[in-house]
Amino acid sequence: QVDLVESGGGLVQAGGSLRLSCAASGRTFSGNAMGWFRQAPGKEREFVATINWSGAATSYADSVKGRFTISRDNAKNTVYLQMNSLKPEDTAVYYCAAGPLTATTPHPYIDWGQGTQVTVSS
Repeated sequence: QVDLVESGGGLVQAGGSLRLSCAASGRTFSGNAMGWFRQAPGKEREFVATINWSGAATSYADSVKGRFTISRDNAKNTVYLQMNSLKPEDTAVYYCAAGPLTATTPHPYIDWGQGTQVTVSS
């Protein structure tokens, strides 16, 4: 099991930036693919970004491509999501997840954090 704790969420104006962090503990972090998902009120959880175990491969949802960047520091057991040019439609609870391979769906991620709220005002 990998325990995940997100941080860095908050309230920001449209066009602003935030950097989310996800700190991991437990099972070896560096062996896991990591993903970021988000869920807005009344909507299903949706894929945002994913990164493989080494950081060499990433993938993004079309809605965030060019604005968000996922990265990881295996020495710090942490994955990041840099969010630039934020829009009101980015408002959601953001979750990080760990699993055996990169994926754009909630499966096959095994471990999930509790989420951090991101609110973008217009």
